[in-house]
Amino acid sequence: MNINNILAELRAERDRILRAISALKAVNSTAPRRVSRPPKAAQKPRRRGMSAAARRKLSRLLKERWAQGKMKQPKASKPVRRMSRAARKKIAAAQRARWAKVRAQKS
Repeated sequence: MNINNILAELRAERDRILRAISALKAVNSTAPRRVSRPPKAAQKPRRRGMSAAARRKLSRLLKERWAQGKMKQPKASKPVRRMSRAARKKIAAAQRARWAKVRAQKS
């Protein structure tokens, strides 16, 4: 038998097996299907959810609300706390005394 004949028979067998596999995939519903999508140019442009007139009206209303101050968020201001000089000196003296006590214990 000639090698070329063997190769031709094997290729024919391979083609039959591949056709059988593709037929079984087509029957099997769980096999992933390749869905061809139309090219981007062929797709319809998506419509917006609102008409142009509705967008203009909404824009005008929002601008009015901002102008009236209804949409401005109030600032949560913290009270400014300032320490008097006397209080600061008192705390500093107490802290110096604490450190002196620590140093005395180490020595």
